[in-house]
Amino acid sequence: MNFIDSSICLENCMLASSSVYRRQLFLIRSLGGYCCRVHMEGGGRAMSSSLSTLGADAEGVMQKITPKLDPSLYKGQAGKVAVIGGCREYTGAPYFAAISALKIGADLSHVFCTKDAAAVIKCYSPELIVHPILEESYSVRDDEKATVSAKVLGEVKKWMERFDCIVVGPGLGRDPFLLNCVGDIIRQARDAKIPTVIDGDGLFLVTNNLDLVKGNSLAILTPNVNEYKRLVEKVLQCQVNDEDAYEQLSSLARSIGGVTILRKGKTDLISDGFTVNEVSIFGSPRRCGGQGDILSGSVAVFSSWARHHLSTKTNESSMQSSLNPMVLGSIAGSALLRKAASLAFENKKRSTLTTDIIECLGKSLEDICPAF
Repeated sequence: MNFIDSSICLENCMLASSSVYRRQLFLIRSLGGYCCRVHMEGGGRAMSSSLSTLGADAEGVMQKITPKLDPSLYKGQAGKVAVIGGCREYTGAPYFAAISALKIGADLSHVFCTKDAAAVIKCYSPELIVHPILEESYSVRDDEKATVSAKVLGEVKKWMERFDCIVVGPGLGRDPFLLNCVGDIIRQARDAKIPTVIDGDGLFLVTNNLDLVKGNSLAILTPNVNEYKRLVEKVLQCQVNDEDAYEQLSSLARSIGGVTILRKGKTDLISDGFTVNEVSIFGSPRRCGGQGDILSGSVAVFSSWARHHLSTKTNESSMQSSLNPMVLGSIAGSALLRKAASLAFENKKRSTLTTDIIECLGKSLEDICPAF
């Protein structure tokens, strides 16, 4: 894989006459922080005439989409995020996602969880707004399920349009009744045009019911190795092919209808079916559980900021509207987690925990994007 000056590479690439090319060239020029990283096969032949792969200058993306602190702003304008997850067994994951959003700079962070999880999550931090409204099968009689489900959806609907992004899946568990309710919440978010980051057991849910996200350009899937394997087998009906990882990831995103997929790994790969963006910043060799939850909360905040940033650029070229804020948010979230994990590991080495990484999020972002 070669690093080539973007103005030379893209001006002469095989996409020169396509809308994808024009979109990516505008992306490079408007964000001012990309270099083109084009995957080449033998003899220097471009991998595909329909796919552009870019090595993202993630710091440039963060600098462009992260808002400065402004005394004139009121509470909520820097972001309102909700996490749908948390049950009897899993209370840490929704906390990690929700508190990470606050540490990065969101103003308000909500958690919608089961009643059993609510008191525990509230004890972790008074900063979170916790809604104990989700129910599991053991607490609902069969003849009550329709009524309880409608009540849950009604409670969530009262809040939904206030959110800039929701995260579905951290600590959700796999209770059938709970998953059915959450599936309806995903549909609510889609109808309200609320960006939705899907992680953890949320990915288990949508892998078994792809219609929940198919064709939703505001959905971001963040699979790990095993979750990605299940998605590929279900959607593409083949095995993961790391030798052709870029094309396969792009094909997967297109097959699900233009969702954005952030494939987690040694190098994070991000695709919406048009491009494949790579984030390879060194993170940490310490693989403590919970880092994926930090990522989902981070991506939620940055995606909402990117969406707002692009929507306010009304005087830019009409191509501005074709840029994908979900891709930009995924790039920024991936990079920030890696930087924070690296900083935490410098200090704690083998004893690094997820909470240590969370404490490094603010400094890592401030080093790239000063608040003032």
